[in-house]
This record gives sequence, C-alpha cells and structure tokens, in this order.
Amino acid sequence: MDRIAARIVKADPAFREVVDIVGPPEWRPPADDAFAALIRAIVFQQLAGKAASAIHGRLVALFDGAAPTPQALLALSQDQLRAAGLSGSKQRALLDLAAKFHDGTVPVHDVEELSDDEVVERLVQVRGIGRWTAEMFLMFQLRRPDVWPIDDYGVRSGWARIHGLQELPSPKALKAEGDRFRPHRSTAAWYCWRAVTTITPG
Repeated sequence: MDRIAARIVKADPAFREVVDIVGPPEWRPPADDAFAALIRAIVFQQLAGKAASAIHGRLVALFDGAAPTPQALLALSQDQLRAAGLSGSKQRALLDLAAKFHDGTVPVHDVEELSDDEVVERLVQVRGIGRWTAEMFLMFQLRRPDVWPIDDYGVRSGWARIHGLQELPSPKALKAEGDRFRPHRSTAAWYCWRAVTTITPG
C-alpha cells in the first residue's frame, strides 16, 4: 500500500475499502501554466465531467494548437465563446480572468511561494472564482498536499459512502473530520471522490 494511503487508512480505517479497490492515488498531470489551469477550473465548475471536457476541448481548439494566453482569450469573440458551449456567466469569468492576468491584478509569478490561504485570497479576486475553484487549483496545479475542500459535493458524497451514512455531512462537520488526516487531506479528498464510483451505498 502507498505510504500516504496507509496513513489515511491508519487515521480512519473506514477508508480501507476504497484504498484497496483503487490503489495508490493517481493525480492528473498539471496544466502547462497557471492560466491554462484556471481556464479549465472555470469551465468545469458545476458541470459533469464529460460535458465539461467537451466544452473545454472546443475552447482550447480556438487557440489553434497554441497555449492559451490572456491576450488570445481576450481576442476571441462572444460568438466564438458561445459556440464552444460556454454560458454567459462563464464567458464573463474567463474574460475577467484574462484581463486580470494581462494587467497584473492577479500575478502568479510567485504563486509557489505563497501559502494556501494567500493563493485563495489572490485568486478569488477574479469574477467566477470562489474558494472551491481556488482549492482545485491548489490541489491539481500546485500539488498542495493538505487541501480539504469541504464544500465539494463529491467529497461530501464520498465521505458518506465510505462511512455508510444516509445523509451527506455538512461542510462544518466535514471540516472537523478532516483534521485527523493532516497533512495529507488532499489525498483523503481524492479517495472520497473515488469512493463515489467504487463503493455501493449501504
């Protein structure tokens, strides 16, 4: 068993089933840069994986194989963004992201040096980026090991399945539960997500 997975199971033996089923955690590769990662995070907000992947693919195709840049995104027309499948609110969020990257309102050159809370504080200046999106950036782009996204439906649902609960835990309750997994709460959250598809509700 993976060393960190073993620590998760030791902290909470209820995780053993999902750990045994899925094995060591596998994180998707980070995006090429912070801007591309945040584009993906905004597109994926409140959408099912397949639908979000399709929209993200159509959006990325608009850059003709080049890496997305703030300038290139700002140059796209509203019709192009709509045709990619982006809602009006997501169009506005992406354009605000591009504008604030372009003018330096949200600098990311030093993001690796910031604490988790400092990264969140900086990113939520962008329209459409709340704490959840910033937490996904911390986990999947910066590979921060101790993020615990208590508002995430998948994490709450997975926790309920792992522990055989009939109702989802509240974010407040989940926050307290997560303390036992420090400093590996990101991995605990990853197993909660996997539990949704691997554990049959009791």
